Amino acid sequence: MTAYSLLRPALFALDAERAHGLTIQALKLLPPGRPVWDPVLGIRVAGIDFPNPVGLAAGFDKNAEVFGQILRLGFGFAEVGTLTPLPQAGNPKPRLFRLVKDRAVINRMGFNNEGLAAARKRLEGRGPGPSTSPRTGIVGVNVGANKDSADRIADYAKGVREMAPVADYLTVNISSPNTPGLRALQDKGALDALLAAVGEARGESGPPVFLKLAPDLEPGEIEDIVAVAIDRRMDALIVSNTTISRPCLYSLAAREQGGLSGAPLKPLALDALRRFRAASGGAIPLIAAGGIENGADAYARIRAGASLVQLYSALVYEGPGLARRINRELKALLIRDGFATLADAVGADL
Repeated sequence: MTAYSLLRPALFALDAERAHGLTIQALKLLPPGRPVWDPVLGIRVAGIDFPNPVGLAAGFDKNAEVFGQILRLGFGFAEVGTLTPLPQAGNPKPRLFRLVKDRAVINRMGFNNEGLAAARKRLEGRGPGPSTSPRTGIVGVNVGANKDSADRIADYAKGVREMAPVADYLTVNISSPNTPGLRALQDKGALDALLAAVGEARGESGPPVFLKLAPDLEPGEIEDIVAVAIDRRMDALIVSNTTISRPCLYSLAAREQGGLSGAPLKPLALDALRRFRAASGGAIPLIAAGGIENGADAYARIRAGASLVQLYSALVYEGPGLARRINRELKALLIRDGFATLADAVGADL
C-alpha cells in the first residue's frame, strides 16, 4: 500500500477541482528537479533529447507553477497550459468530475488560466534559454485561444510568439471540446490558415511546434490534417485529446457534459493513433495520449507508432509515483522483447 493510497480517500472526499488546487499547492513545497537520461528509454524527437518518453499532458499545471516539481517525479517532460493571451475564468463550476467506477474524468474547464504573461514570467526563471537551467528539464507550452476572441488565429500566433523564447516546444491545442467552435479549426482550410500563421509567428529559429488533435475524427479528416501538418512543417502530432463520445460508463457523473479522459478513452485513442500512423506513413512523429495508466499501455502505443506518451487522468487514481512505475515497466518490456532502445520499438507492430 502506497502513501497515496492512504491519502486518496481524503482527496476524493473533496470536490475534484479543490483537490487539484491543493495538489498544486503541495507540490510547490517540493524542490524542483529533472529526470536522468536513461540509455534504454531516452529518445530524440523533433530535435529534442527526451530522457524518457513519459510526459505529463497539459491541463495539470495550467499556469506553469510546478513544472520543475513534476519533472522531479520522474516525468521525461512536462507540458504546461493551455494558456490564452488574456486571463480567463473558464466555464462555471462545477466543471471537473471524477468517474471513480470507470477510472475516468470528465472536464469542461474552458481554458481557465492566468494568461500568457503570468506563465511566461514563471518560465523565465528557468534560465537564459530552454533546458539550460539545472533546475528543470524539458518543458512544453500548450497555447489556445480566448473564448470571446474576435480572431482566434491571431490568439494562437500571439501565444506562439510570446512563449517561444521560454519553451522547449509549443503545442497548438485545437481539440478541446470545451471552447465552442474550437474544434472547427481542425477543418482543412481553417487548419491551413492557422498553421501558416503559427509558422510565421515561430520564425526560423523558434522551438518545435506540435499539434494536439481530437480522437473523434473521420478517416478523411485525419488524412487532411496529416497533409496540412506536414506541408506546414509541424514537428509532431499529439493523438489524442479528450473525447465527446460516451462509451459504456458506470458512474453517475457520466451524464456530465465535457471531455472524457482516463481508462475508457484507451481503445479510442489507440485506434486514433493507428489511423494517424497509417495516414502519415511515419513522415511525422506521433505522441500518444489518452487512457495510458501503466507500462503495458505505453508499450502498446510505442509499438503502434508513437515516439512519446503523455498522461494526466491516471495520476488522479495512481498518485505521484506513476511516471517512475511506467518507466520501469516499459523498460522491462523493451528488454524482454530484445529492443536495445525505445527508438527500436517505435512502430514495431506495423
